[in-house]
Amino acid sequence: MKRFLIALLTLTCGTAVAQQAPSIALFSDCIHHWYLEHEPGSCKQYAPTDYRSIAENLLAYQNEDGGWPKNIDWLGIMDTDSVINSLTPRYRQSTFDNRNIYPQVAYLSEVYTLTGEKRYLKACKRGVEYILRNQYPNGSWIGWHDDAICYNDDIITGVLNMWQDVLNNQPQYSWINKKTRAQIKESYEKGLQLILDTQYVQNGVKTVWAQQYDQKTLVPVKARTYELPGLSAGESAAIVLFLMSIENPSEEIIDAVKCAVAWYEKTKIMGKKIINIPMPEGNPEDPTIKADRRLVDDPNAKPLWARFYELEDNTIFLCNRDGIKVYSLDKVWPERRVGYSWYVGEGNDVLRAYKKWIKRIEQK
Repeated sequence: MKRFLIALLTLTCGTAVAQQAPSIALFSDCIHHWYLEHEPGSCKQYAPTDYRSIAENLLAYQNEDGGWPKNIDWLGIMDTDSVINSLTPRYRQSTFDNRNIYPQVAYLSEVYTLTGEKRYLKACKRGVEYILRNQYPNGSWIGWHDDAICYNDDIITGVLNMWQDVLNNQPQYSWINKKTRAQIKESYEKGLQLILDTQYVQNGVKTVWAQQYDQKTLVPVKARTYELPGLSAGESAAIVLFLMSIENPSEEIIDAVKCAVAWYEKTKIMGKKIINIPMPEGNPEDPTIKADRRLVDDPNAKPLWARFYELEDNTIFLCNRDGIKVYSLDKVWPERRVGYSWYVGEGNDVLRAYKKWIKRIEQK
């Protein structure tokens, strides 16, 4: 599966084509989830450089409300009506889940810029209207499971990164008029302030962020049964990288970044790595699971972080589908042990980017 996705998302064409074709990288999560339910190779795909055909797919799947259903192979050469009819009513609905909606708008904006075709422009406008219409007054967008403020799947940071490109006058968004640009600016500022307001303060010290928060109280809440309230190293990384991308950050933003980076330094796990173990005959704990995953010693491993840390003291915890916490990977049931990323490496991206960012800040 991993090799399949890498091949799918790699462009190896000449310079002229590479300059023309928009990137499909933002579609990788939706495509990955499609192939969790379908065999790789079960349908043909358009070449990543065939942006017109991919754009036609996006138009075909766009809902009346301007959004898109999730978990579709946007490069797939399939009968659109058959795919839609195969989905349950809920899965036909528009959702930001699994990095959805904003990638389609970004892609179609580039295709419109390349082609000038009004159909793509109309779809872009409807997509932007959907995003603006579905933002909560506090600046959040929600995911699939409930109406909590949702940092899962880069829902908020994904939209804000696109809004940032609009406000920074990236050429693919030159079609956006003055009125809509003003709405986007207001939306961006609300989302940014929400991020700053939800940075978790632990014993008087700012740390990072939880996956989800209550819309009214801004208190961390659980998502799925095994995603209990806790500081999240994975989701927080996208937030910190977004904050570091802001060209002229305020003192509040600078402080937020510095505190988050200090937390990553404090909580990193050294000398450990995750290994995947194929088990063709099945896992002894559950023969239906054909693999296992373990945390093992490796003095040469890059730093690692847990998915969840206790809000009060940064104790690492994991969880089973019954909602009961456990404190080591081997205590997680096999299905969740191999089916969820309990340890992540995104903190390395944060620490690497911070070295350049702090130099830029100190030079101003």
